[in-house]
Amino acid sequence: MPERSADDDLPLYFRLFNEIGIIEQLSRALLEAQLPDGMLVSHFSVLNHLIRVKDGRTPLELARAFQVPKTTMTHTLAGLHKRALVETRPNPEDKRSKCIWITDAGRGFREDAIAAMAPDMGALAQHMDRETAQDLVAKLADLRIYLDESRLAKTRLRD
Repeated sequence: MPERSADDDLPLYFRLFNEIGIIEQLSRALLEAQLPDGMLVSHFSVLNHLIRVKDGRTPLELARAFQVPKTTMTHTLAGLHKRALVETRPNPEDKRSKCIWITDAGRGFREDAIAAMAPDMGALAQHMDRETAQDLVAKLADLRIYLDESRLAKTRLRD
């Protein structure tokens, strides 16, 4: 029996990424349907990221985390500033740069958006048991960590 090569599994790993991409599109549409007019998943994602990793990040750090140009992040942050969901303060470590902080309204907006998805999450819970969801979360987190570390290593090689 011949040995399997990495090329033999290429369709499988492409299918994995394809499924993740489709799930991302469907979940984005689900979330955007719950957001107020003018608010996008990109706005929610920045707030969610700042809560997950701790706020007080520079716009450049955010742009790198989301892998978007700084101008794109500046535009997203402008939408959040306009709604008073974030504020800009001097960087406590380097007074020349600025950091982004979530306001109480921003934290409330994030919580409200998550709460608005409760009916959809309840329906999902009827379809998928808790253990399966926990297993998927763990496996997807492992994949995310691998991909992020790989991306960072490649970035360091280029710099």
